Amino acid sequence: MYRSIVFGILLLCFHGSCSTQPETAQSVPDQVSELLRNRIEAAEIPNKISIGDELIYSSVMLPIFYERRVYQPGWINDDGLQPQVESFIKSILQADNEGLRTKDYHLDKIKTVLENIRENHKKNGSFNNRRLVDLELLLTDAFLIYGSHLLAGRINPQTIDSEWFANRRETDLAAILQDALETNQINEALNGLKPPQSGYARLRDAYVRYMEIAEKGNWPVIPEGPKLQQGNYDRRVTLLRDRLIATGDYTGDLSAAEEFFDDKLETAIRTFQKRHGLDEDGVLGVETLAALNVPVTHRINQIKVNLERWRWLPQDLGKRYILVNIANFELEVIEDNQLVLEMRVVVGKQYRRTPVFSDKMTYLVFCPYWHVPPNIAVQDKLPVIRTDSTYLFKQNMKVFQGWGADTQEINPGTINWSKLSASNFPYRLRQDPGPNNALGRIKFMFPNQFNVYLHDTPSRELFQKTTRTFSSGCIRIEKPVELAEYVLRGDPKWNPDKIRATINKWIEQTVSLPEPIPVHLLYWTAWANENGTIQFRNDIYGRDRLLQEALNEEPPGL
Repeated sequence: MYRSIVFGILLLCFHGSCSTQPETAQSVPDQVSELLRNRIEAAEIPNKISIGDELIYSSVMLPIFYERRVYQPGWINDDGLQPQVESFIKSILQADNEGLRTKDYHLDKIKTVLENIRENHKKNGSFNNRRLVDLELLLTDAFLIYGSHLLAGRINPQTIDSEWFANRRETDLAAILQDALETNQINEALNGLKPPQSGYARLRDAYVRYMEIAEKGNWPVIPEGPKLQQGNYDRRVTLLRDRLIATGDYTGDLSAAEEFFDDKLETAIRTFQKRHGLDEDGVLGVETLAALNVPVTHRINQIKVNLERWRWLPQDLGKRYILVNIANFELEVIEDNQLVLEMRVVVGKQYRRTPVFSDKMTYLVFCPYWHVPPNIAVQDKLPVIRTDSTYLFKQNMKVFQGWGADTQEINPGTINWSKLSASNFPYRLRQDPGPNNALGRIKFMFPNQFNVYLHDTPSRELFQKTTRTFSSGCIRIEKPVELAEYVLRGDPKWNPDKIRATINKWIEQTVSLPEPIPVHLLYWTAWANENGTIQFRNDIYGRDRLLQEALNEEPPGL
């Protein structure tokens, strides 16, 4: 279902200049201008402008663009067409390389109308002004919609709906189009709307490479069978080598014995496993075989949805920032485009998924209390308390009733826990600071609507797991002390010795950061490293499928 979602639009002031009226008969642009104004004003109701069966989508920005121009056309001149028309058509043809679709930007209709205009002019020596208006509207709408999709994505991430009406943008696309027409820099303007980060460009290049693989046919499918490892002879080894050659994982001697699993093939397997987040054992086992046999079309779609996610990000991630890739279970600290700290993380379980959003870290808490959220208290803790009367004592937990000044600590031995339920749980649980505290030694706060934050954990063994979905939504981090040293480095009071001494006291203390740091919680199942190597991860939350379905939806019709 397509829904036009009204978002605030930042409209920058633009002062256009009107062309002087000729003393003789009206010029072609002036004739088109009157028809153009009548066409737009006659529509009255948004989204009702159409060219035959083709709907004009930018129902807000398109009228603004022409109002500022006093309805003078942007793509039409006395000779009929501005040179920018051909330049723009070439730009639209590049949409597929961005993981978008050329057909979504009126390309076929533009070509049809353009051909009709040229044939009519060749035959009659004049222009059909109504067809010129058709072309004018199609080109302008195509630029505004394509531009908005490059700038902020085709899909509204809050609803996973396709966004067609260009009403939620925070950049004045009408002004950008005006400037592009004046300077004859249509392609440059569109390129300027793409995510500026190098990671987007690298992933786009990988997308093109995988599209080329698909054009040559799918890579070889390796039949099931016993695991293969170095030293084995097997007919499947030939297919395995060919499969790894297709994606550049195998770069060894191509004259090697076809059916012999040599050390070069083991190295290639390890490379493939690393790129797919698998255990790097160099053995063709069940999980590695399954990853190798994923069709190239699936990988293409996987890259496509992650290109879309790039377009949801802020244009400026920050001079330094913290990036958590949920699907990769990793945290990176980036400063001046350089990786300065990385660590493993544990993210939310399937039914308590870690959300995707950006915010700013403003403070941290040493030796925090853990105020157990009500849903966790009822769903997770209550069943354990019922079966183990010493659980609260062993976990250094206290029970409270009431809030604020009326809070009272309750002796847990006086509570009939068997009578309590989700609809009848008038208590609050609090775990005091200490070695067993679920938040560990430090929590890092970036206040948000999801009540999600980064924190330490006493369950250090979980970081050794390949798949790390064990939390209740917050993000457990492998190196909390190192991160604290980094975010507090601008405060001379908090050197490494002071940080460790504070932790050892096990007394809660809140510390403001000397400078807020952007935090981006992302969900990337495909990305490209600096050397261009493409990485894939499992869609642990099933988010790729929903996004792919939305991207596959067709534009709305009349």
